[in-house]
Amino acid sequence: MCGGVRFGITGPLVSAGYCHCRRCQRRTGTGSSINGRLSAGALHLVAGEELVRVYTPPDGAPKAFCSVCGGHVWSQDRADPAVKSVRLGALDGDPGVPLSYRQFVAYAAPWDPIPDDGLPRYDERRPPGV
Repeated sequence: MCGGVRFGITGPLVSAGYCHCRRCQRRTGTGSSINGRLSAGALHLVAGEELVRVYTPPDGAPKAFCSVCGGHVWSQDRADPAVKSVRLGALDGDPGVPLSYRQFVAYAAPWDPIPDDGLPRYDERRPPGV
């Protein structure tokens, strides 16, 4: 948000979709978070490494954010920290991948109805490889 943390991506995003979990709702202040998954090692910090802080919830993936402005930048896979998912709002341009799923829809905010957009819906986390 403030521009202190800058990153680059090598290679295309593997997938992208909506997360409707309560944690994403509270972190973003919206009904869902839109994330794009990268292949291992595809994210490289360009600036602001000293500003990055990571919050690891007891039952969730580590979340990286800027310690100056609080801007959410990425999350990382618990099993393989080299695999990251970026917040699409943190990208400067078109992510180049269509949104293809909605996960944790069992927790969708009642004040933000999910549109009938034809995307597959998963009550909990999207199964790996889907």
